[in-house]
Amino acid sequence: GLPRRVRQEWRLVLAAALLFFLPLLLMIVVPQYHPDAVYLVMSPEQAGQFQEMYSPEAKHLGRPRSASSEWAMWGHYIANNVRIDFQCFAGGLAFGVGAVFFLLYNGLMIGAVAGHLTQIGYVDTFWGFVAGHSAFELTGAVLAGAAGLKLGLALLAPGRLTRGAALREGARQALGLIYGAAVLTFLAAFIEAFWSPQRFLPFEAKAAVGIGLWILTWAYLLLAGRGQRAA
Repeated sequence: GLPRRVRQEWRLVLAAALLFFLPLLLMIVVPQYHPDAVYLVMSPEQAGQFQEMYSPEAKHLGRPRSASSEWAMWGHYIANNVRIDFQCFAGGLAFGVGAVFFLLYNGLMIGAVAGHLTQIGYVDTFWGFVAGHSAFELTGAVLAGAAGLKLGLALLAPGRLTRGAALREGARQALGLIYGAAVLTFLAAFIEAFWSPQRFLPFEAKAAVGIGLWILTWAYLLLAGRGQRAA
């Protein structure tokens, strides 16, 4: 039912995607011309930590200091991705304002990391690392944001229902999006921990897998179940 739910809520999914990806793309491009712009979004200490994680000399590519193994890395990225998704979803309870804020904020942060590491030349290590899991992780954030916008819309325009009843109905309809976001988040974390750090895989192979997963993910969401009547 996830693809049908995504298509039914396409306006909210599109709105969430624009709120998330436009600042992300902006912060990838701007540091290429104004490198210090990254410090408008993150501190020099944060930038240094990301440089350490994705340095060509890093002992364990993409592994934060708090993770001592690949399994710990998996747990770290599950927690990180769940936090982002929860922010985008639960923010909808503030009449949608929180969902909008966290979509914009996380888009800016992710874009700033990508823009900064690209600007300093960590192209193969960073983009090779994120290629495989980016489709699942970023799509999950968009779906969680769309679910948050659904809650906000129910509160802003309850129609003939009370706001409480409208919120319950909006939450019921948003569940499909949240379930989809949760599955994508766990898949992304698994790839991020066990596939993305592997140095023996050439950049071209990681990029090809990443592109393929983007195509498959959105082909599934946009095409699966067409012609079938909802139960």
